[in-house]
Amino acid sequence: MGDMRAFQRAVTAWAAGGDGGPARELAGRLPVRVAVLLEGPSDAAAVNALAERRGRDLAAEGVCVLPMGGAMSVGRFAELLGPSGLGIRLAGLCDERESPYYARGWQRAGASRPDFFVCAADLEDELIRALGVGRVEELVRAEGDLRPLTTFLRQPAQRDRTAQQRLRRFFGTTSGRKIHYGRVLVEALDTDRVPAPLEDLLAVV
Repeated sequence: MGDMRAFQRAVTAWAAGGDGGPARELAGRLPVRVAVLLEGPSDAAAVNALAERRGRDLAAEGVCVLPMGGAMSVGRFAELLGPSGLGIRLAGLCDERESPYYARGWQRAGASRPDFFVCAADLEDELIRALGVGRVEELVRAEGDLRPLTTFLRQPAQRDRTAQQRLRRFFGTTSGRKIHYGRVLVEALDTDRVPAPLEDLLAVV
């Protein structure tokens, strides 16, 4: 696990313009079999949580779950890691509005298999629909966040949104909340209610 985290850090630094030597060295030593390119850490929390529920240790399997800090970075990461770079197989998960970035990134990297999967709005939206608004509100209460949720829902800007939209917005209002609930929501899913994009991603890595 520590080595894979070191590889994640090395790739992130490389994508930001740093030296690629540490990433190349770690990729050869581990080795890394698949790089899962994700928009942010809340997606990574959800992917890792589902893998753990399935009894899988992705790092031990050579799967690097890599949050990029935004979908617009996918071209750079894919080019460095994919067939035109380190030769690692690529997989990914993205929001519908960001899918063109992923398609261009895969093309730029020379990746022939389009192993990225698209959420209708975003992964939080998929998870809320899978669980239902009532169940998600129960989880928020159990996590001790009922008071901030109630305060948030009183805001005038929330009146015209659906209950599902309000919950999505709530998860993004405080630093770290989306990451926390990425794991909480996945852990609460029934085994037959895992959103298709998340299920399909785990099936190919």
